[in-house]
Amino acid sequence: MVIKIFMIKNKKLFKNKINFFEAGFSLVEIVIASAIITISLVCIVQLAGQSIVFSRQAVNVYTSASLLEEGAESVRTIRDSGWGNISAFLNSTNYYPVFATSTNSWSLTTTTSTVGNFTRIVTFSPVYRDTNYNISTTGTLATSVRFVTVTVSWKESVGMITKTLSFYLSDIFS
Repeated sequence: MVIKIFMIKNKKLFKNKINFFEAGFSLVEIVIASAIITISLVCIVQLAGQSIVFSRQAVNVYTSASLLEEGAESVRTIRDSGWGNISAFLNSTNYYPVFATSTNSWSLTTTTSTVGNFTRIVTFSPVYRDTNYNISTTGTLATSVRFVTVTVSWKESVGMITKTLSFYLSDIFS
């Protein structure tokens, strides 16, 4: 009872008095909370930056896969218009697929061409058959078959990325 009366009488005195240990503890709490919030925000910003990089890489990989398939289809389209068009291409020479909108047709040129930041290259190699008519590294040259390699490359932050699609192309119309 005596204490309550003393506190009521001296309410103004206790109201303005701050305990030294309570004030220091509040300052430490603020510093720790600020550090946790700062570290969390830095981590979130880094995560957002990495997700942008990864999504850009995913888009580039998807685009390169589409360009690989389109390159293979362009060679098949040229083959479909006549095997002489395919047999005229030199082995181990870089060719670049080009679509002519005026004629709605594909052609291969030795002049470098790009699609955005992607470079697409088509190369031809000879195919040999052994005595059992199986494909081999030596033997008789198979004039009605070519080995085709389509390569798509582009520059990423980690360096040049290259994807390749290889297939055999036959003269199916003779």
